[in-house]
Amino acid sequence: MQAEDDDIRLPADTLALLEEFNREKDARAKQFEDLKTQSEDVFKATGDGKLSMDLFGEDWNVSQFWYTESTANLLARQLLKGCTKDSAIAVVSAPSAYVALRNILADQDPTTTPQLCLLEYDRRFEVVGSDFQFYDFQQPLRLPNELKGKFDRIICDPPFLSEDCQTKAALTVRFLAKKWSNEGDDGLRFISCTGERMESTILRLYSKIGTRTTDFDPEHSKGLSNEFRCYANFECEEWAWRKP
Repeated sequence: MQAEDDDIRLPADTLALLEEFNREKDARAKQFEDLKTQSEDVFKATGDGKLSMDLFGEDWNVSQFWYTESTANLLARQLLKGCTKDSAIAVVSAPSAYVALRNILADQDPTTTPQLCLLEYDRRFEVVGSDFQFYDFQQPLRLPNELKGKFDRIICDPPFLSEDCQTKAALTVRFLAKKWSNEGDDGLRFISCTGERMESTILRLYSKIGTRTTDFDPEHSKGLSNEFRCYANFECEEWAWRKP
């Protein structure tokens, strides 16, 4: 019996790696619980608190893939460009972009910052407080009525590369948008980050607001096998229209 036990015992180096992994997992869980406990004080709409996406492990089963910090910051800066205290930014299924926005605004006067709203399925992000709105793309219009027609800047990264998911997400974007046009100073500023294979779907769903494929390719912190694209209804210093 002892010999059989010895046969199935893991090598010492494998056990050490497993123990290290479990320690890191436990430490991250404790850090997250501490953050959750402090959320009411730290993450009120005063801009005092900063978050790190390192606290939120990706769950590939629900198609979670976080942007790199540089990509998230770039997208956040474009959403903030030209913002005033009267602006409102909706972040649909793109929590790493929300975290970048929140961290940038944390260093600014809260009386001059735009309103943020994170629409997200993962309830771990409830730690951000009143900015959080639970969102399930399968029920794209099950949202508080006060969010309807409220936002002049929207970023959307639907969780799945399917016609069904993209179409339902577009219904949500249309519900949230203050204006369904990119014309004028009050026109909608819109970004969609999703797979290259969804290009024709995105351009069809958002044609009325001038959305086109850009030459900026978002990057993900742990890589991604699918080619990813950034679609937008404006050009800027960070991207131009992608040439055929």
